[in-house]
Amino acid sequence: WSAQEVMDLIAVWGEECVQAELRSSRRNADIYAKISPGMGEKGYTRDTQQCRVKIKELRQAYQKARAANSHSGAKPHTCWFYNELHAMLGGDPTSTPTSNVEPL
Repeated sequence: WSAQEVMDLIAVWGEECVQAELRSSRRNADIYAKISPGMGEKGYTRDTQQCRVKIKELRQAYQKARAANSHSGAKPHTCWFYNELHAMLGGDPTSTPTSNVEPL
């Protein structure tokens, strides 16, 4: 995957209609099947499984960097495409651990 191809994947994955379906569905196979044609429209030939695996890798790298950054005093961690992923996943309940602490 080239950097541009990953950016285009993030763009397709980040479309509001895709994100809405991912939030409302437990089984994501049909949703990933829609991402692959979106990549085709951008000139890439990636199948559903390739898109699913790359998205999973990106999400895990983002979650790992975010978890490392949540520790007080820790040096900042990042991952490839962190800013783009944070813009999309920053408030996503599947990417953000829940807290039982009420804000003041």
